[in-house]
Amino acid sequence: MADGHAKPNHDYHLVNPSPWPLTASIAVFFCAVGGIMWMKGLSVGGMKAGGYIFGAAMLTLLYTAAAWWTDVVREAETGDHTRVVQISHRYGMILFIASEVMFFVAWFWAFFDASLFSGEAIQASRVEFTGGHWPPKGIEVLDPWHLPLLNTLILLTSGTTVTWAHHALLHDDRSGLKKGLILTIMLGAVFSMVQVYEYAHAPFAFKGSIYGATFFMATGFHGFHVLIGTIFLAVCLIRTMAGHFKPTQHLGFEFAAWYWHFVDVVWLFLFACIYVWASSGAPIAHGH
Repeated sequence: MADGHAKPNHDYHLVNPSPWPLTASIAVFFCAVGGIMWMKGLSVGGMKAGGYIFGAAMLTLLYTAAAWWTDVVREAETGDHTRVVQISHRYGMILFIASEVMFFVAWFWAFFDASLFSGEAIQASRVEFTGGHWPPKGIEVLDPWHLPLLNTLILLTSGTTVTWAHHALLHDDRSGLKKGLILTIMLGAVFSMVQVYEYAHAPFAFKGSIYGATFFMATGFHGFHVLIGTIFLAVCLIRTMAGHFKPTQHLGFEFAAWYWHFVDVVWLFLFACIYVWASSGAPIAHGH
């Protein structure tokens, strides 16, 4: 945490003692414990408290995240994030996005394993569910050229607006920065609403279908990342309104833009593979 301490004669930032790593660790532990108890219906002293434990731990985790990131913003605004420190931050964000890429690789792997080898003899139970072809027998798919195409255009447009905001910031155009951020946030919110509508009207369910399971896990986690990215950009807008960010130092915004472009690229792969390729030759659900 940053305060009025004297600046050292070096380019490195030695972080002050902070309670947030400890509270975050405790909150995550009880999120896991509460979540398991909740899903398994376990009780303590005859009371099913899993949901309450999970809820309290999640609130603690959210508060910890907000407080911790507030300290990081304060450090940036008081000059603790020197050029040397910023290099480390960039490496950290690059590694974080790389880990997110591998996270989605897992869901694509599950999807392609199920779709490309739907008739594999060694996978007898899979053949029973799929009928030996993909999409599985009895599955009606979503029309990729309807809502999925609309969401693709929305996300691609949001990529241009966040780039506009970035270029505006580099040229110290505060008005353009605000407008670009507002438009990007709005487009992200619209994308989420369209996806919620799509899920509500999907002709297949998560349960009892290998197609539904791979579809909802891949697209659902992407939707969660869109939500996180929208919040990330909203925080950047709040900071912009408060006068933060300079053309020469704006890592918070730059990282939000990186994350948003990552979300865009993942969606293009999802659209091309899961919506378009996987629906080829399959019956399209009427009205979807």
